[in-house]
Amino acid sequence: MTVLPVSKARAQFADTMNRVVYAGERIIIGRGKRRVAMVSLSDLALIERLENDLDAKGAARARQEKGSVSWDDTKKELGL
Repeated sequence: MTVLPVSKARAQFADTMNRVVYAGERIIIGRGKRRVAMVSLSDLALIERLENDLDAKGAARARQEKGSVSWDDTKKELGL
């Protein structure tokens, strides 16, 4: 994975974007610390599908747990 300083990514934005879109690179951008990543839309869609799958699995596990919590208790716990 390529790491670029913000200044270089900014100065070469079109080239950086083309590397992500056409060459499939994943580029990390930051100032000293790594702050953000540039990924293609297909990579982003994959990440979102994975997150949704994890959420669905977690919900399925929660539905299988015994017991329940009342809506009033849930609101109280969340400070609503």
